[in-house]
Parts: sequence; C-alpha cells; structure tokens
Amino acid sequence: MFKPGPNNSLFPGQRWRQAGWQTVAVFAIAVLIGLTANSLRHARLPLVADWSMRAQMSSAHGENGLSITFDEAEALYFDQGAVFLDARPRELFDMGHIEGARSLPWENFDRYVSEAMSDVPKDSIIITYCDGESCGLSKELASALTARGYDQVRVLVDGWTLWQQFNLPVEP
Repeated sequence: MFKPGPNNSLFPGQRWRQAGWQTVAVFAIAVLIGLTANSLRHARLPLVADWSMRAQMSSAHGENGLSITFDEAEALYFDQGAVFLDARPRELFDMGHIEGARSLPWENFDRYVSEAMSDVPKDSIIITYCDGESCGLSKELASALTARGYDQVRVLVDGWTLWQQFNLPVEP
C-alpha cells in the first residue's frame, strides 16, 4: 500500500499528472528554442515544404530542375532523341523495362557506368527512371552522370509505373 512520506508526498495519480505536464512543458520549450534558432538563421529552414521527388529536383537544380514531363519523355522516345537509363537493380530491369532502355543500376554505378555509357556522347539527352513516385535512384543516377560531364540529363519521376500505365513499349 502507498504511504506518503517526506520524499514521496504525491499520490500515484498525481505523479503521473505532474510527469505529463512536465513532459509537455519540456517539449514546448524545445519547440520554442528551435523556432527561435531557425528565425535567427541566415538561410531559414521552411516550416512547411513539399518533399516530393519532383519538388526536390526542381529546387536543387534551378527553375526546370532535373525532371522531365511524361509527355516530353514520350516524344523523345518515339523520336529516338534520348537515351533511357533504368536506375533500378538489375533483377528488376530483367523483369521488365522501357523498350531499348539501358540498365545502369544506381547501386552498382561505378561498376557499370563505363559499359553503359561508352558510346553515349556527353551532349546526348539522357532520361533516367526508376519505379514509384518516391524512388530516388533515378535522381541519384542523374546527379552522378551530371557530375561526369553529361549536361542533358533528366529524370522521369515514377517513370516505369507511368510507362506501363500508358501501355508504351516495354521489354520483358
């Protein structure tokens, strides 16, 4: 049975309430300190932001960014005006990919980049893609290719999913 004493003057229910409001108070103070520090920064962090892959690419790489619209990618595909690179793991590429695309899995970039890009001029239009709107492999691949001197690299966000959805040519 609980007996209040000099070091334990609160009843069990009161202790939980006290711990609860102290937790809320510490959290509120931490938020206040964080907001104050952010307001004093030279380059403030946005409190609300769009974290989608498309938004990340456009904010990091100027007005048009790295992304390309589906319609633009489709037109370049049928005009044979671009090289398509699949950034997904090789096993997924082997299960299906955009017809004529090359496999350059981001996870093995250093191993396969020379082979995949050996006959691609630096000024070629290159479209990287992976699967899913949140997939970042194509963005990473595009950035690595840009760093190697390819200046016409674009990312087709959610590329494999969209390609299949519109029943465009694929290879198993």
